[in-house]
Amino acid sequence: MAGGDAGSLGSEAMEVTPAVDATLPRHGPDPGSPHQPESLVEALEYEPAEAAPLSLASRLRQPRTILSIVVPLAIIGFFLYLNRERLAEVPQLILQANPALVLAAFVVFYLGFPLRGYRWSLLLRESGFELRTRQSVEILYISWFVNCVVPAKLGDVYRAYLLKMNSPASLSRTFGTVFIERILDIFAIAIIALAAGYWSFRTGMSDIVRLLFIIGIVVVIVAAVGLFTMRNFGRRILTRLPLPHRFLELYDKFEEGVFGAVRLKHLPRLAILTGMIWATEGLRLYLVIASLGFKDVEIGLSGAMFVALIGSLLTAIPLSPAGLGFAQAGVIGVLTVVYGVPLPEATAITILDWVISVLSIIVIGAIVYVVSPMPRGMGRITQPSAPSSAQTAA
Repeated sequence: MAGGDAGSLGSEAMEVTPAVDATLPRHGPDPGSPHQPESLVEALEYEPAEAAPLSLASRLRQPRTILSIVVPLAIIGFFLYLNRERLAEVPQLILQANPALVLAAFVVFYLGFPLRGYRWSLLLRESGFELRTRQSVEILYISWFVNCVVPAKLGDVYRAYLLKMNSPASLSRTFGTVFIERILDIFAIAIIALAAGYWSFRTGMSDIVRLLFIIGIVVVIVAAVGLFTMRNFGRRILTRLPLPHRFLELYDKFEEGVFGAVRLKHLPRLAILTGMIWATEGLRLYLVIASLGFKDVEIGLSGAMFVALIGSLLTAIPLSPAGLGFAQAGVIGVLTVVYGVPLPEATAITILDWVISVLSIIVIGAIVYVVSPMPRGMGRITQPSAPSSAQTAA
């Protein structure tokens, strides 16, 4: 249920528009231009020599952002009101949680960030750009904070821009590494969830679980076919479209970032890292459930892994920040319908897990956002040697 867990780059990041704003220069805006791309397609249309800092405050004031927060909160409030009698004991259930196990869940969740940062630094290194793990963790954490407060998974776009603002990295190629990282996550979530679900329901499956299994298999197939098509036919398809040559040049960099970041000899290490990252998600939820000490809730580690990964997939819904409302409803639904957990206990589990995986990022991330020099473009990420022309922004 974490804010930047998995899924696509969001509806804005994957939106294909029929035409690009004619006011945008073909070879990038002036360094001081206030305009910044809001989608992956727009970012690939031009690559600025210098990326001006994006204003998070202006994003938060946009009506679309406000609605994406207010509407889910209103729906959640309505749900709580309708079930107020059944959920009256939820606050007390949460307050009875074992502090040591809650702290353990918090620590396990945050152990995932060094792993994610190290993985991204490996992907960037294979694409030709050196980034220290500490720097990658800082940028990645800020991007998760953005995903938790604004909709459309803008944090994924923002992550590439943070690196661009503070280094000579190619924006298009960096987008490629973020994209392939998300593909790795999709594969991992689907495969691990299938394995965990199979073990959890080995004595019998309901129709809902079978449907979830089918969806997982379809996701893996679609992702694999998409990568195959991009690798073998992507540029060929684009050359047949009425696109400017500049777009094709930047697409080439994007594709280099996607496929250059993942080499066959490094796949085992990336697979292990990705598996460890998503294991922290399941272990976090398992510890949350254990901390509450419900005697009538026994879903085991495999069940916790299955539920946590379903929740992570739902955070990718771009209609609200971190899937607000959708992820919580999905987790409560799986706990109650599939595992037979009573509604008060399922709600308590979901809220406590949300506090650890989302609210803590909003609180801590706001501090990091203010303190860090990265959002202001003052991070000064240098390379061990002079960057080649291939790594200098177009």
